[in-house]
Amino acid sequence: MVECEFAMSATVLHSIPITNIAAYRFAELTDLKSLRQRLLSLCRGWGLKGTILISMEGINLFVAGGSAEIDLLLAELRSIQGLEGLAVKTSESDHQPFSRMLVRIKKEIIAFGVDWINPARRTSPKLPPATLKQWLDEGRRITLLDTRNDYEIKLGTFRGALPAGIDHFRDFPQAVERFPESLKDEPIVMFCTGGIRCEKAGPYMEREGFREIYQLDGGILKYFEECGGAHYDGECFVFDQRVGVDPALRETETMQCFKCLSPLSEADQRDERYVPDKSCPYCFQTRAEQMAARIEMRESAVRQAATPLPGSTAYDNFRPLTIPLDQDGQTILAALGAIFSHSEPEKWGQIFQNKHLLGRDKNPVDPEQIVRSGERYFRKLPSTIEPDVNPDIRFLHEDEAIIVVNKPAPLPVHPSGRFNLNSLQSLLQKVYHPQKPRPAHRLDANTTGIVVFSRTRHFAKLLQPQFERGEVEKTYLVRVLGHPAGTHFFCDAPISTSPVDGGGRIVDLIHGMPSRTEFRVREHLSDGTTILEAMPLTGRTNQIRVHLWHMGTPVVGDPLYQADQNLTSRQTLSVDDPPLNLHAWKLAFTHPLSHQRITFESDFPRWAIP
Repeated sequence: MVECEFAMSATVLHSIPITNIAAYRFAELTDLKSLRQRLLSLCRGWGLKGTILISMEGINLFVAGGSAEIDLLLAELRSIQGLEGLAVKTSESDHQPFSRMLVRIKKEIIAFGVDWINPARRTSPKLPPATLKQWLDEGRRITLLDTRNDYEIKLGTFRGALPAGIDHFRDFPQAVERFPESLKDEPIVMFCTGGIRCEKAGPYMEREGFREIYQLDGGILKYFEECGGAHYDGECFVFDQRVGVDPALRETETMQCFKCLSPLSEADQRDERYVPDKSCPYCFQTRAEQMAARIEMRESAVRQAATPLPGSTAYDNFRPLTIPLDQDGQTILAALGAIFSHSEPEKWGQIFQNKHLLGRDKNPVDPEQIVRSGERYFRKLPSTIEPDVNPDIRFLHEDEAIIVVNKPAPLPVHPSGRFNLNSLQSLLQKVYHPQKPRPAHRLDANTTGIVVFSRTRHFAKLLQPQFERGEVEKTYLVRVLGHPAGTHFFCDAPISTSPVDGGGRIVDLIHGMPSRTEFRVREHLSDGTTILEAMPLTGRTNQIRVHLWHMGTPVVGDPLYQADQNLTSRQTLSVDDPPLNLHAWKLAFTHPLSHQRITFESDFPRWAIP
């Protein structure tokens, strides 16, 4: 018997409806911090949930709970100066539509961004719901203007209403500019969910020259309450967990997409593209579409980061240098002389005299200071302005582990030499901050094509060793001077380990490192050049360029390895120079996350298209 009585009591308690109220009022409020604390404390004490927004321009709220507790809240609010006449719209539900109680201080209780509008002092004339219904029954000539967002309108609106065509109310002023000029002479009745948006939209349109503006008093919800669903098709979107209510103010089965906010009918919810909290038929994207969207976003971010080029404004550049083991115990002046043996000794003396050699604490270092291996120092390069580069970086792929880009030229991969901020790595780190993408390999500044970056140190440890072990398949496109004999050939001449005068490498048959590049002829051209595919099987510096130069067929546009077999000291081309005709076309490796073999291919450069 006790169990039955308990069960009956529980059923009765469960059936008690929840009272939902929606209200707003423009009023000049003060002492917002104290008001916030008082309302939050009272609402939590009464077991109410929802959101109350307060600002110096008024109050806006959606709150739900027991009817007696709601009455206590309304009595408290109406005791505040300016809120005495606070009107509410009330409905009931069988469950609590909110998960917590929030009271927030905002600049505006409805974001619009036009400072001069003050609905507490003046707004457009309000049209009672019954009058609007009468006008519509009579067929009076009016324009119904829906000021809500497009995703709200999708759920329902007045028959024949003109949508504002906006995703957010802040966009309303721009939408008004698109309205036809003839609309300024017609009577317009604007409406929204509860009326608050029209309080600001009306005065704005009047200032823009619209001569006869009315706002539906109390919005759609009050119209439903007084007139039902006459002249209205569908439901009304509401900003709580109910999502939609019908003209009888009953909660419908409509849900809302967590990602794009679109209201979802029962049919939408049955669609295979609807995945709760992830996608719906309106925002679902295939993997290819998702990738395209990410690439578009990243390329836009790069353009912004490179406009202007970050190295085009003078700044103090601090170039790091680390003391090697063989210089341990030397003076720093002697160590630098040994490390940079190609530099004139007077150069370092001048650097110390100008106090441009700094320790880790960025204080000047004495030239007689004893150094230890592994210590880090910085050379200060004051008022640095870097040469221009080509920042037209194109993205081929991005996921949580790697980034694959098509590098333009001239553009160094790493900060080095005259380039620091104007480098591929620096630009990507600016775009991906706070992540610091790490290049898994490198291309020369003058070489275009595919470069792969790891997004974290963990993935770098899985990817970079593949390049070091020769497990990555690389295919380059290259245009050379001359017509090599045969369709397939190779070069396995060893390449020097250290740069010679001018900074380039040469074939060194005695001390050079084993090197092999395979070539395939794609096309002999009538201008005396040939387009080749080059597959480097080892990874020596400048390998393809050195091998082709050694064979008497240097790369077209190469500033270093000249056709007359001379080696110049010129390294990086300027943005106005003819391009080096060498392009990293294809790359195949094992993905560090999926462990699947993947291949990337970039577009042909212009010089490779006959």
